[in-house]
Amino acid sequence: VQLVESGGGLVLAGGSLRLSCTASTRTFSDYAMAWFRQAPGNLREFVAYISWSGDVKRYEDSVKGRFTISRDNAKSTVDLQMNNLKPEDTGVYYCAAQYGGEDDFGSWGQGTQVTVDS
Repeated sequence: VQLVESGGGLVLAGGSLRLSCTASTRTFSDYAMAWFRQAPGNLREFVAYISWSGDVKRYEDSVKGRFTISRDNAKSTVDLQMNNLKPEDTGVYYCAAQYGGEDDFGSWGQGTQVTVDS
């Protein structure tokens, strides 16, 4: 499945951004989805996860209470609402898809840049 992210940009600390990821598949509900990010010089890290139904959500500790992941299976989209952004949230944000019972996220988007200026 092809994934395309949008919504990144430059924002001041304390501001908000909403990222969106659109999947090119008619069976979007077969996939669990997640957001990852990679800061300069760092490894890619997990940010948030949502199950195929939307019933299960998980977050990296530093974003809990600030970020919210959601999905619309009718539109084949998954969003990441990011509030109270901090400079350490800066990085390239990637959308990823995990098919069925597979262990890995087999599909990745190209990423969208988020820069939080203090």
